[in-house]
Amino acid sequence: MSLSVSQRGQDMPVSPFRKLAPFAEAARQQGKKVYQLNIGQPDIATPPSMFEAVRKADIRVLAYSNGAGTDSYRQKLTAYYHRAGIEVATGEILVTTAGSEAILFALLTCLNPGDELIVPEPFYGAYTAFAIAAGVHIVTVTATIDNGFALPPLADFEAVITPRTKAILLCNPNNPTGYVYSRAELEALLQLCRQHQLFLLSDEAYREYCYDGARATSALNLAGGEPYVVVLDTISKRYSACGARVGSLVTRNKDVFQAAFHFAQMRISPPGLGMLLGEAAVALPESYFDENRAEYQARRDLAVRRLQAMPGVQCPVPGGAFYVMAHLPVDDAERFGEWLLTDFSYKNQTLMLSPANGFYQTPDLGRQQVRLAYILNLQDLDAALTCLEHALLIYPGRTLVPSTIAEPEAIAQ
Repeated sequence: MSLSVSQRGQDMPVSPFRKLAPFAEAARQQGKKVYQLNIGQPDIATPPSMFEAVRKADIRVLAYSNGAGTDSYRQKLTAYYHRAGIEVATGEILVTTAGSEAILFALLTCLNPGDELIVPEPFYGAYTAFAIAAGVHIVTVTATIDNGFALPPLADFEAVITPRTKAILLCNPNNPTGYVYSRAELEALLQLCRQHQLFLLSDEAYREYCYDGARATSALNLAGGEPYVVVLDTISKRYSACGARVGSLVTRNKDVFQAAFHFAQMRISPPGLGMLLGEAAVALPESYFDENRAEYQARRDLAVRRLQAMPGVQCPVPGGAFYVMAHLPVDDAERFGEWLLTDFSYKNQTLMLSPANGFYQTPDLGRQQVRLAYILNLQDLDAALTCLEHALLIYPGRTLVPSTIAEPEAIAQ
């Protein structure tokens, strides 16, 4: 018998938003400027007050904290949630090592190996990895680009519920689609969970970033949701602090909380310096979100306007987060994304995007779709979209011949 890695290790997928990274690095080594629209890493500065809090901290020994996080940070988080219109107690908040650990803890706590988790697709690609790690099977219901990726009909959820189904997982506002689920949609899902005794896992990483005056509804604010709802949260996107690696799992279900706490004790404690960053973040005024929200909305408007003007491109208007899903007139979006980095440049510039097939589980879905993260300043974002516009003119696998645009200086290399 030969030595081999585990089956879960073999099944672990390549990150859908990093799979083209080697090609991007090679393009940079050739001297090309690569605009990265593939991953949700904003270029907005992390608030200086967060770094200042760490610099000023009087720490002689960076010690373990309580497995659930420091009392100081958890108390401040209750104040944050209160300002967000969500009433939770300190004892209902478990601080995690980023939202990633919150997702993993939720799956380990609410589902057994072999159980099924219903997720609307397209979905955040890392959910697949967490499900594999937990031994959980993802079952999908498919949202479509034609209605902006709205929640699929409840009948679609009903059709895939089996005795092994234990939870429904939703991201609101959604990554990768930017769709913001309405209170009515969430209430209908909760009713389904109550009817079939399922957990409702709600990933709310982008809560603050809804546009056109909309507000996201937290699953914690659904009447009667106490036994069913588990919220997964993070400071990564909220404060442009992706490297802090601090998140939270929030639930009023005491059994779920206690079980998740046991997993938290296993890894001892969340990041100490990260929690100091998080405490300082809670003190930021609401104007911080107002300014960022306005900036992201301007970026969204630019991205949607440019994309919708490109022949053959289908692009719904996302209501939140900072992603847009678009259908491109190409034979295969992954092949196109690779070609952008290996064979194309416009004024010695190109872009990196995320092929959308990595956000679907159903084979062949998303093959002509991409996710673009509008996380660059308006000037760079506009330049990246100009590269895309020119690339679609000359890509060998384009599926229609678009009309020419001004100054077609793109070159295939």
